[in-house]
Amino acid sequence: MSDYFCHNTCIFIDGCLLTDLHLLLLEFSENPLVATQGFWKMAEQNKQQPSFAKIDQLRPGAIGLNLTVKVVSSKMIMTRGRNGTQGRNMRLAECLVGDETGIIVFTARNDQVDAMKEGSTVILRNAKIDMYKGSMRLAVDKWGRVEVTEPAAFSVKEDSNLSLIEFELITVEE
Repeated sequence: MSDYFCHNTCIFIDGCLLTDLHLLLLEFSENPLVATQGFWKMAEQNKQQPSFAKIDQLRPGAIGLNLTVKVVSSKMIMTRGRNGTQGRNMRLAECLVGDETGIIVFTARNDQVDAMKEGSTVILRNAKIDMYKGSMRLAVDKWGRVEVTEPAAFSVKEDSNLSLIEFELITVEE
């Protein structure tokens, strides 16, 4: 096989756009068509379905959480205009969200506030647990997503509020 690998090369084989990395893989394969099909098949096999957690499974410092929750209440905390070139307003709301295992405070920021209407069901993707004054708060940063979905069939267990549990960080010296 000839050496056709060069920087910023793109070619089409069998309707697929191949870049430098793909061409390098092809160079070490005896059958280029099988290599391209194998590459795409391998990429498709590595996809995983997200696993969803329940409120009672949440722990301090948890990241990468996916949850389906109902909004119990939503309270606007602050609206503030930003100075500078962005010209956007910062909105912050504390929402009580829950599922059939418990409830927790969710801190909604900016566009997330619009999705957090009382009684709506939302999917929180790539959420994390932030600690605020020793208690857990659920949050979704810029790498996550808040999606409104169809109403869920479960009823919220409101007597188990994880945000009321106070945690204390202690260091252990050996």
